[in-house]
Amino acid sequence: MKALKIIVLAKQVPDTRNVGKDAMKADGTVNRAALEAIFNPEDLNALEQALRIKDMVPGSTVTLLTMGPGRAAEVIREGMYRGADNGYLLTDRKFAGSDTLATSYAIATAVSKMEYDIVVAGRQAIDGDTAQVGPQAAEKLGIPQVTYVEEVEKVDAKGLVIKRRLDNGMERVKAPLPVLITVHSSAPDCRPRIAKNVMKFKHARTLTELQDATEDYSQMINNRPYLKINEWSVADIGADEEALGLSGSPTKVKKIENVVFKANEAMVIQANDKEIESLIVELIENHTIG
Repeated sequence: MKALKIIVLAKQVPDTRNVGKDAMKADGTVNRAALEAIFNPEDLNALEQALRIKDMVPGSTVTLLTMGPGRAAEVIREGMYRGADNGYLLTDRKFAGSDTLATSYAIATAVSKMEYDIVVAGRQAIDGDTAQVGPQAAEKLGIPQVTYVEEVEKVDAKGLVIKRRLDNGMERVKAPLPVLITVHSSAPDCRPRIAKNVMKFKHARTLTELQDATEDYSQMINNRPYLKINEWSVADIGADEEALGLSGSPTKVKKIENVVFKANEAMVIQANDKEIESLIVELIENHTIG
């Protein structure tokens, strides 16, 4: 079987799993400066599936594609530390404010300029929880899609055999190539960093990072082309500016409310059968359970 070209869609997100008192601004928007920027968790599950496909088919390559500000290049380096081969950063002020429709348009436009057999994405990002970008990108690319993927079980010239996670069980499906898959959080965790790769790619940089660096890495990049992280603007991918950013985003936030859950009552019970049974009866009677 011929080697495969695999693209992993990844996103750098604020760590909304550890929200503190300063996580929200007065206007109800996320205070990104107060939250650590991390590799979106389900995108790491997606990366692991891509790396497993690479292991199944010798000679295959894994390329990361992310959209965001210059600092999002850290996601690409993190992926390379774990086994990815290279990466592309979509960065331009004209991307700012994009909703899922505009984001998927930008992603699909960039992917269409690349060679690919499989596009792999996390099911959803923890800063939005929409699960829309992957499926929308597949529609714009005009390729089949399989969502809620838990494992790619087999790869051959005919396509993929995939196990999907459903609410009440599992489903096994076949998909032809090219295909886009979105990976569920129940899929295997991503492998850890590989020390050899950390040493190899720790100086990988985008052009903007090279220009802003206090040290001159340009000669090193010239001598080691694998250290170059490609950086694309709106012009580089030939996208329609009107379909990007706020002008290309029909989604509007009408209202934001901060909801704080408080416990009004507390009950302390002893670790004996009588008190546990009494608690269960009370919970059933007030329809908390049962």
